[in-house]
Amino acid sequence: MNSVKTILKEKPSTFWAIQPQAKVIDALRLMAEKNVGALMVMENDQLVGIISERDYARKVALMGKTSVDTPVADIMESPVWTVTPQQTREDCMALMTAKRIRHLPVVDGGRVVSILSIGDLVKDALREQEQTIQQLESYVNS
Repeated sequence: MNSVKTILKEKPSTFWAIQPQAKVIDALRLMAEKNVGALMVMENDQLVGIISERDYARKVALMGKTSVDTPVADIMESPVWTVTPQQTREDCMALMTAKRIRHLPVVDGGRVVSILSIGDLVKDALREQEQTIQQLESYVNS
């Protein structure tokens, strides 16, 4: 079972954030530009929320609001579920499933260090399965 720390070694350490007073349209533009599905909402280097495409669809578009007038703070998820580098992939998947979320900020010593998506976790699980298959094939063929 891989830890979050191990998974993070396989992905860029960059994460994208926006301030709570920014407009939703700016968050959407940043998500599109960076090709990500969620942004951490940060204020003075502190994680105060998370905003995703799902938040936009459910809390702006379906509620008759506009992305130009609505601040991120009005639709962000807060408080945010987080994990630490010491937790396992299984911990993350269980939390995502239970809370019906697709993104988990990784916090180490009170500081945000990265964000994991469900895709990152699936990719890691598939990589581990592939390694196991290769080891078994090598064992059987030797």
